[in-house]
Amino acid sequence: MFLNAKKLSFLGLLLACAVLLVILSGVLEFNTLFLLAGASFGVGIAIRECGLKFGFGFYIASILLSLFLAPNKFYCITFAAMGFYLIAAEFVYHKLSYVKWETGKRLLFFWIAKFLVFNIMFVPMLIFMPRLFYQGEINTLLFTAFIFIGQIIFVIYEKAYSYFQKFIWGRVRGKLHL
Repeated sequence: MFLNAKKLSFLGLLLACAVLLVILSGVLEFNTLFLLAGASFGVGIAIRECGLKFGFGFYIASILLSLFLAPNKFYCITFAAMGFYLIAAEFVYHKLSYVKWETGKRLLFFWIAKFLVFNIMFVPMLIFMPRLFYQGEINTLLFTAFIFIGQIIFVIYEKAYSYFQKFIWGRVRGKLHL
């Protein structure tokens, strides 16, 4: 599959915006997660507009450029995790479109798959790299609290991404004529 010049130039501009948001997350510390989430939404846009292959290429390019340009490499790792989650979710969505299940069953499986992908990434990071989340000693109660808070963050991120794709990107896309 080849991309036309319009979509290719769009991906280049989207890449610049995503990397700029990662860089700004290190500059504007009070908006770090918001800016990183916005940057990762660019991965979802690339997948939906150009397909999984080009979306994955966009994801790799944005990570490499962010690692090269962003001053805070830790934020690049966070961006990479958020982007990977979106790639996995879009991949599952794409594959489920071929399954001949009723809509409710397909939607339930989709949410279970997204929940599993998030926790397969989140829980090992919490176990093996607890200093990413908390500098002190993590006891059982604090570990449980982090697991619970992580699930809340997952739901908020997922709802924000769905809202962004449906309402914000839906309007912008119409004006771009992609």
